[in-house]
Amino acid sequence: MLKALRSSSCLQQARFTTGASYLQSNPRHGIKLSSPFHGVLRTVLANKNPNLVQRVFFCSDSSEKSGSDTVSAIEEAESNSAAAIVPTAIRKPDDFLTVLALPLPHRPLFPGFYMPIYVKDPKLLAALVESRKRQAPYAGAFLVKDDPGSEGTGADAEKNIYELKGKDLLNRLHEVGTLAQITSIQGDQVVLIGHRRLRITEMVSEDPLTVKVDHLKDSPYNKDDDVIKATSFEVITTLRDVLKTSSLWRDHVQTYNQHIGDFNYPRLADFGAAISGSNKLQCQQVLEELDVYKRLRLSLELLKKEMEIHKIQESIAKAIEEKISTEQRRYLLNEQYKAIKKELGLETDDKTAVTDKFRDRIDPNKEKIPPHVLQVIEEELKKLQLLEASSSEFNVTRNYLDWLTALPWGNYSDENFDVLRAQQILDEDHYGLTDVKERILEFIAVGKLRGTSQGKIICLSGPPGVGKTSIGRSIARALNRNFYRFSVGGLSDVAEIKGHRRTYIGAMPGKMVQCLKSVGTANPLVLIDEIDKLGRGHAGDPASAMLELLDPEQNANFLDHYLDVPIDLSKVLFVCTANVVETIPGPLLDRMEIIPIAGYITDEKMHIARDYLEKNTRDACGVKPEQVNLTDAALLSLIENYCREAGVRSLQKQIEKIYRKIALQLVRQGAQNKPLGLGSESTQDATESKEIEEAEVVETNVSATTHTPHPDHQASDLKDNEATEKVLVDDKNLADYVGKPVFHAERMYDQTPLGVVMGLAWTAMGGSTLYIETTQVEQGEGKGALHLTGQLGDVMKESAQIAHTVARAILTVKDHDNPFFANSKVHLHVPAGATPKDGPSAGCTMITSLLSLAMNKHVKKDLAMTGEVTLTGRVLPIGGVKEKTIAARRSGVKTIIFPLANKRDFDELAPNVKEGLEVHFVDDYNQIFDLAFETEK
Repeated sequence: MLKALRSSSCLQQARFTTGASYLQSNPRHGIKLSSPFHGVLRTVLANKNPNLVQRVFFCSDSSEKSGSDTVSAIEEAESNSAAAIVPTAIRKPDDFLTVLALPLPHRPLFPGFYMPIYVKDPKLLAALVESRKRQAPYAGAFLVKDDPGSEGTGADAEKNIYELKGKDLLNRLHEVGTLAQITSIQGDQVVLIGHRRLRITEMVSEDPLTVKVDHLKDSPYNKDDDVIKATSFEVITTLRDVLKTSSLWRDHVQTYNQHIGDFNYPRLADFGAAISGSNKLQCQQVLEELDVYKRLRLSLELLKKEMEIHKIQESIAKAIEEKISTEQRRYLLNEQYKAIKKELGLETDDKTAVTDKFRDRIDPNKEKIPPHVLQVIEEELKKLQLLEASSSEFNVTRNYLDWLTALPWGNYSDENFDVLRAQQILDEDHYGLTDVKERILEFIAVGKLRGTSQGKIICLSGPPGVGKTSIGRSIARALNRNFYRFSVGGLSDVAEIKGHRRTYIGAMPGKMVQCLKSVGTANPLVLIDEIDKLGRGHAGDPASAMLELLDPEQNANFLDHYLDVPIDLSKVLFVCTANVVETIPGPLLDRMEIIPIAGYITDEKMHIARDYLEKNTRDACGVKPEQVNLTDAALLSLIENYCREAGVRSLQKQIEKIYRKIALQLVRQGAQNKPLGLGSESTQDATESKEIEEAEVVETNVSATTHTPHPDHQASDLKDNEATEKVLVDDKNLADYVGKPVFHAERMYDQTPLGVVMGLAWTAMGGSTLYIETTQVEQGEGKGALHLTGQLGDVMKESAQIAHTVARAILTVKDHDNPFFANSKVHLHVPAGATPKDGPSAGCTMITSLLSLAMNKHVKKDLAMTGEVTLTGRVLPIGGVKEKTIAARRSGVKTIIFPLANKRDFDELAPNVKEGLEVHFVDDYNQIFDLAFETEK
């Protein structure tokens, strides 16, 4: 089968020249081969070049014949399994029974296929070059077995192969390989083309490895066997599908056909296995198989796998291509749609749409926009039309216009000038704070008389939790102004106030421009929180930037770095908050009107807790008023023993804690009163007993009615039962809800001992009492000295030294014969030692403490004092009168001594703060001496 048809007109004699290096033949004439396989493959390839199937075929393994009998050689080629490509010598491949062994690391070499390999062994490469020179350009190509103990990469494995020699290399080679002709050698690259199958019989030499081989021939087979025919045609059908996938495979067919001869069954199987992408072991199995039918079956399996892989590849490529094409189609259709609408005048381009949007913003308020701003907007709009939409400058200009046109130029909210309504709103939100409320009402009254309002800068200073931030929101509601808050605590970048330059990427305006855009009016109330905590960093000094913002003479033309046009902020009401005004820079403090909020006394806290905090917390927890009874005694105990700070934030937290526990108690009690279900009695009893134990802590606080519903009516009476139960919270069971008291009485002594006097101090948390203690450490002639402890600051240390000097002078006058200070080492201590203390208001207290110890006299009971004394005995004024007065009332003090200069501050206090206090105002320490020691018994 598959005989080559001879063409009498094309056939020429092939003449072998003895000693020549190659066989000469007519290059353009040959034998035209025709077979069923060739016909099918020619159809598949659609090759119109007749040279594809026209060639001179030289059989390298034919028997010895005359040079003129070429036709018989061609016929004999059909019965042999291998043929030479281009004979390079008179010797035939059958003559090579001893060959050099070439290791193939990746795939076996099939007859008829080229394979370039790299030979790293110098001796093996030299032997190949020598063989080619000796007209023996043949070697054995054998696939290398996998090393079972190696886990390295392919490159490492290939490197290890070239390091093997002799028997080690022989053991790693498969026995069956291919006789390969060396077609070229360039450097260490050797190009091989396979001829026929070989089997290694024995090793001849080790370095380079030379082996004896047997030439293998295919097992005899019946060419007319139907099974073989059917299998071969299935291989051809599969090959047709594979060859359609890539032109590379078609080139393989052309090369194979030109050099190996016509396709027969064995060559068809080799070709199919060679072009498949199967692994090397499967290809080696095909190479070793000599049974033609089994080889066809193996090749068919490999081709089927190749086809399945190609189908998967096609499906992936198709899915990706469909996705890309869909997106491209959508994009093209959108572009066409835009172009059509533009031609019809239904839609303008992007630049025109953006410009129209900006013009729509400014047209309604064009008369209110300042001329210089309107001019900038018009210039930027013209610039926008000239820019390309894809340029970066276009986006910068668009964002700039977006900010410029979004600001409320000349748009003011209608203010409320009703003083009575404003008073009502302020009283609804806050109790007390008379100073703040009066100042706001004054602002409203001035605005009503003038018919318009001006912006002001107010600074509320006071300890945390007194309502500085919340009062700002109430002021905005009372004035009917929009409210905007931002905190400057820790702010260290000037750009947060003044904005960034537009040249920076991601530039934004400052906080004030953002505020105006957010509120939509040009006269909002802006609350600047924590202004005493402004930072300072490498990006500038924000406190200096705030000067322009908060200066009434400058903020009418406030210039933001981003907008670069003046903005009128003169109608904005600024309310700042601070805990300590001393940390605010002087120039900035000078621009603000300071309204101190000292804190709340016990009576005020009671009103706030009862009227505001408890009501809001009860609603937030979902507890009804009839379900709980929080007594005044409980609130008083909560204020005095848990929440002594000046504000009410901690008081609010404690009230929330109480109501959360009450809510839990009510829910547990409701769960206990649920009617029994269909479950077992024992399970429900266990559940009820567990719930009773969990609620045992707070259950004693429940004052339940004596009404107990019948079990049959439990479900219907559950709501009534819950409504009639009321949780009682008083001073006796308060600890069950909020824990043990945090504070105890500030008064350490009912009657102060010798050398101990109560002073009054001011802190950021409000006022507090402060004891000064002195005691004699050592006595002896000339040992007079003063030792100080209590973590005192430099000011208090100097006050102590001055007090020691003044006390010695006064003792000399009052008791001339008393040498106490001259001969005694005195230790002065200010508890508590862990708290840093400093300030110029403890001089009077220190002098009194020293004199009490020196004169051995007790100070008047329930007396507290504050003030600084000079070396001449003059009493200097101090600050924090309200805070210190509140602290004295909280400690049960009856008599207070203040400097005479602070009488005005005391007179301004509310009557409920001054109630029950005996206050003395002095300007010389001798007056304090008389008040402190007059009633000593």
